[in-house]
Amino acid sequence: MRTFSIAIHGGAGTITRSLMSSEKEKLYREALTYALNQGEEILRKNGTALDAVTAAVVALENNPLFNAGKGAVFTNTGKHEMDAAIMRGDTLEAGAVAGISAVKNPILLAKEIMQFSGHVFLAGNQAEDFARSRGLAFETPEYFHDEFRFGQWMSVKDEEGYQLDHTDEKKFGTVGAVAKDAFGNLAAATSTGGMTNKRWGRIGDSPVIGAGTYANNESCAISCTGHGEFFIRAVVAYDIHCLMVYKGLSLQQACELVVNDKLVKMGGEGGLIAVDHLGNIALPFNSEGMYRGFATPEESIIEIYK
Repeated sequence: MRTFSIAIHGGAGTITRSLMSSEKEKLYREALTYALNQGEEILRKNGTALDAVTAAVVALENNPLFNAGKGAVFTNTGKHEMDAAIMRGDTLEAGAVAGISAVKNPILLAKEIMQFSGHVFLAGNQAEDFARSRGLAFETPEYFHDEFRFGQWMSVKDEEGYQLDHTDEKKFGTVGAVAKDAFGNLAAATSTGGMTNKRWGRIGDSPVIGAGTYANNESCAISCTGHGEFFIRAVVAYDIHCLMVYKGLSLQQACELVVNDKLVKMGGEGGLIAVDHLGNIALPFNSEGMYRGFATPEESIIEIYK
């Protein structure tokens, strides 16, 4: 059994070498490395999985390269609506938030909801009222305004549909982290800005416990990234838990079955990161690429392409 394991992701989709400049790839690798190191450092000092996944996701939320926090995409009305969730595997406590626009780090609000609200899932303006009561940092719309994201929204804002994340190629720009700590506890965290030009208060799988985020010491911790509607309908994260607990599949077997068989048959694209109670790691995806990385006591790896 590994003393600790941590994995992170920064989104999946049409991510290929031919579409990526060397300069942009360098920036992504540096950002992923920094986020991974934030979580790994906590685990190496015998910190908790919960604190490790929080730190890693905060680092990704603070980087405009990723569609979460500072890099959140624009909705149809030209605003930002961010979602996040966090879960601990020892107690099955969870916190989730949807449709917030001004909290600097949505994952920190999800954690506060889990620990201090008496609830699991809050949304919208009243969720932000709770954030204020807990003293969380807020930012102005200017903080979340990224010219690249804005340009992508301007190109589709008069259309009826939405864009999967923020480019002409398909990308699913969620961020997340999963970890196992030295005490044997698991945790998962996920954060997203959703879909460019999304309407009507659309919420994806990221904040839905069991769909985009799940952790249970009996099995695994999961954070998903992909076309959220399919991940909700397939209850992806919990399905992997069930395959391990009730059918005796390994982490890798369960992940492969859900991501590369069940989701594919439904037409769902994306991937996930997972860690089990032994510290094994799985990083499956059925798209062309996924920003991802993992660290154990023995190694640390960042990858983008298939």
